[in-house]
Formats: sequence, structure tokens, C-alpha cells
Amino acid sequence: MKSKLVVLAGPSGVGKGTVVRELVRQKPQVFLSVSATTRKPRPEEKHDDHYVFLSDKEFKNEAANGNLLEYAEFAGAWYGTPRQPVEDRLNKNQVVILEIDLQGARQVKESMPDAFMIFLKPPSIDELKRRLIERGTEKPEELELRLKVATSEIEAENEFDAVVINEDVQSAVEQLIRLLNLT
Repeated sequence: MKSKLVVLAGPSGVGKGTVVRELVRQKPQVFLSVSATTRKPRPEEKHDDHYVFLSDKEFKNEAANGNLLEYAEFAGAWYGTPRQPVEDRLNKNQVVILEIDLQGARQVKESMPDAFMIFLKPPSIDELKRRLIERGTEKPEELELRLKVATSEIEAENEFDAVVINEDVQSAVEQLIRLLNLT
């Protein structure tokens, strides 16, 4: 692995959050960067645990002040990576994982070309659709938008250093452990 900064990207619903949280549970030496967002929290989400929930004004201020490593708009909400916690952990030589979308991954690659880029891919679009429906957090029109975006994102997998197919959480985590030399 060429860098301690790892980007895990993939389409909405592929299981990025589930996989990366299981990785951190098994390998607590890995630091998961908590993204900031302007979207409303889902019922199970907690501030500073799943996301840093910000107002539009707060988010724009963070971006304008250079406090976000990357940021992008998706499905009517802004998402970004707070810079300071990432830099603090990298300075301590800790493996840092950013769980972000394709737009954000491209921004990180541009500003930090040594980042190790991993694309988390669903076994199929049908399986991705099933997972999104099962999650139950999107309206039908949002679901169709996410699937359309996912199809184009999957076409970008060759921009990444590695591709992991998320057949199931444990096998995806095992692949990440091998890729990141965390055994």
C-alpha cells in the first residue's frame, strides 16, 4: 500500500458504511473519517458517529474556509470530509479510511495522489436495487436516481487501485484486510 490514506468509494447502497464499520470493529487501529453532511439524519444515525450533521450555512462556511478535504452535492444534500481529523491521524502514521462517493474520491485523488483508492462494487445492479429497497430510506424517484448514478459510477471502477465486490460483508472485509496489509 502506497499511502496511509485509503479512499473507499462506491455507489449508494453498495454497503460502504456497513463494510467499513465492520473493518474498524475488527481492526480498531484503522481510523474512519466521519463525513459532514447537510442531509437530515436517519433514525439510527448519531451526530459525530455516523456523520457530522451541519446546516447549509455551516457547511458552506467549512468549505469556504478550506476545512473540507473534499465535498460534493448528491441527491439534494452536501457531503464532505473534514480535513483536520484526517491530517491529525495521518501525522500519527495511522491508516485513515474515507468512505465517500465517486466525486469525492476524484477530488481526493487530485489533491492527494498517493491515496490508495478502492472501489466497492455490488455483485449486480439488481442486487444493489434490492439493497436500496431493503434499506427503505429513499422515495421511488430517489431510488431511480441512485440506480442511474450507480450505473455510471460502476463504469469508473478502472480509476481505482483495487476493486472489491461486496458479495457479503465478511468477505469484503477480508479482502480489505489483505489489500491494506492489516493481517
